[in-house]
Amino acid sequence: MKYNGTVTVFFSTFKTCLTLTQLARNDICFDIKSTHMGMVALVFHTLNTAAIAAELHKRFVDVPEFFDHDAVTIDLTAAITSDTRFDDIDWVQWVAMLSGFSMVPLAVRGVPESWKKNLGEHRLVWLAPALTPAKTTSNSTPHAQGDQAPVIHPAPPDTLLSRAMVVDKPLRSGQRVYAKGRDLVMLAMVNPGAEVIADGHIHVYAPLRGRAVAGARGDVLSRIFALNFEPELVSIAGIYQSIDSNLHADIKGVAAYASLQINAQGEHLIYQAISR
Repeated sequence: MKYNGTVTVFFSTFKTCLTLTQLARNDICFDIKSTHMGMVALVFHTLNTAAIAAELHKRFVDVPEFFDHDAVTIDLTAAITSDTRFDDIDWVQWVAMLSGFSMVPLAVRGVPESWKKNLGEHRLVWLAPALTPAKTTSNSTPHAQGDQAPVIHPAPPDTLLSRAMVVDKPLRSGQRVYAKGRDLVMLAMVNPGAEVIADGHIHVYAPLRGRAVAGARGDVLSRIFALNFEPELVSIAGIYQSIDSNLHADIKGVAAYASLQINAQGEHLIYQAISR
């Protein structure tokens, strides 16, 4: 009887182990894994809600497809001080304001960790400071004076995998083209008052006399190329610069490109002729 009892216990235990193993392999509901999710980061320089709303409207009202329900990080590194309190910001209004431009605010960076619980009540996640904090710099180059603008930092540039948008018709004053998530290739003139925007590079195989915005979602490696370089304004990764009659003679009207230079002094737009 003892032998039989031992066998019975053994098979009972084996059956239980088999059942648990099958459950683990076949009936598990979810796994927990680490992941990296690239998000657009809005780097604010002020907590003035009215001023922010006006700037958002000015920059994006004519480009409603710029944010297509994209996840957004609110970066307040450059906006708050040691005296700023959580309640100094109307979080309900901020979330509604950003949502109105088809953004989905998910996280907040640049604020004290003590705000974590309160942020959670607004369904926002607290993020630790970035390894390389976003910088606010004045822009200047040997050829023109830059205009500071709010910065947008996006998902990494390697997410720009789509084919380039190719436009073969000239753009008249008031017209705008936006190549979302890709490069833009213009085969015809960009007239004064027209605007070309791309998340990647901009190539204009014709005169560029309007406004050109490359790296619109923060790709600092983006460039602007033109066979006849005479833009009204250029921007790369949120660094804007108005171009006037002071554009250097060896750049204006010839094949040239604009790029963003980042060094210890800050971020600067630079221009260089394309040698033939």
